[in-house]
Amino acid sequence: MIGSLSMSNHTPPAESVDARGERCPMPLLMAKRALSALPSGAILEVLSTDAGSERDFESFARLAGHVVACERLPDDVLRLTITKA
Repeated sequence: MIGSLSMSNHTPPAESVDARGERCPMPLLMAKRALSALPSGAILEVLSTDAGSERDFESFARLAGHVVACERLPDDVLRLTITKA
């Protein structure tokens, strides 16, 4: 499933980034910074309210080889979990 967008991952994240209220490109930049400190296979959780985040993270995962799962939460919050390649 490299580079795919799938249903929610049930493994607890190694780290979490709260990007709610941030506009593009900040959620992705915040996630990239957090991912750089994590080992391969680690999971990063990102919370975002930016409407373009799902598309942005799907493209990022495809290019970088990560796996992304997206879950819609109440109040237009996206919970993205990224498994680092």
